[in-house]
Amino acid sequence: MADPTLVLRDIHQAAAPSWWPPAPGWWLLAALGLLAVASWAWFAARRRKRRRAIAAIFDQMLAAADTPSAQVAAMSELLRRAGRRRDPAADRLQGDAWLEFLDGGADAAKIRGGRKPGATPHAGSNGFAQGPGRLLLEGGYRRDVDVDAGEVKALHAIARARFLDWMAAR
Repeated sequence: MADPTLVLRDIHQAAAPSWWPPAPGWWLLAALGLLAVASWAWFAARRRKRRRAIAAIFDQMLAAADTPSAQVAAMSELLRRAGRRRDPAADRLQGDAWLEFLDGGADAAKIRGGRKPGATPHAGSNGFAQGPGRLLLEGGYRRDVDVDAGEVKALHAIARARFLDWMAAR
């Protein structure tokens, strides 16, 4: 006969799975994350390099200009080129319409199309129509651009910022 005092034992739980090595899906997710971070870093480095190259173009062109009026003419030329990237009709704007285009962000067709330039200031105005940017209208043709008053320095700051903004936009 069998012994009536047989003791039953509980069911044993399996050991918890180890966290290392991770499952293949986690490896794939880590690889995709690493690829995304590397791509972002590469594009950011490219963007910084392009922005430095564009700034160097602006600075070299101004360094090649020997007089303050030549510097103003060089800034005007560079802004015309950058404006044409933003709107193909921008290089045909003249006078206050050109300064309004530099201040605002309005397209050249609207400015030429009947709205009076300078009638209503833009919310994003940064000093071309009412500030030191007015030097662009005739500064390249004047003999005596006042360097001591800081007109050229003030224009340089806002022109460089606008040039970098428009050229690095793409």
